[in-house]
Amino acid sequence: MKAILTTIAVLFFSTLAMAQNVSEEAKVETISFGITVEVEINEQTEKEVEVARLYRFKNSRIKKELAFRTKRNRSKLA
Repeated sequence: MKAILTTIAVLFFSTLAMAQNVSEEAKVETISFGITVEVEINEQTEKEVEVARLYRFKNSRIKKELAFRTKRNRSKLA
């Protein structure tokens, strides 16, 4: 019973709130100013050369050390 009365009250107050004519919108006068932008561009780009080495051979020392496996990494058959 309490839930029914609560929903009726909510519907009643919401319809009252929607039925009001509040169409008075505040009009705001806008003021525009001219903007001057001064931008200095210094094109001093120094290119740093980064070297990436690719190893052609599968058994190269670096690749071998980076991809090492231990006995515990291997799968075991039960």
